[in-house]
Amino acid sequence: MAGTLDQVVKRDGSSGAYNVAWCLAGELAGDGVRAGAWALEFPGIDEAAYDARWVARFVSAYVNRDEPTGEALIGAALADGQLPQCLLTLAGSTVATKRRRES
Repeated sequence: MAGTLDQVVKRDGSSGAYNVAWCLAGELAGDGVRAGAWALEFPGIDEAAYDARWVARFVSAYVNRDEPTGEALIGAALADGQLPQCLLTLAGSTVATKRRRES
């Protein structure tokens, strides 16, 4: 999976990474998320690893339909050299969530 995510970023840059991340966040959030102002409630978020903080914030941007924040998070992770790990963590979280829902 990491290789595929790297190929997307190399081929399509931050735009491709954003599109992949937005789709993954949608799968993680699931169907039926009502539009509205959702708050990020994750105790200890500031002490979490970079990728975990990033995923929580990106999913929060998704459920709030806040595309500018999602784009900014992609740019920040890219600038910090953390984008591949953030995308991998998001993909792993999405797969784990879908498996849990299906069982």
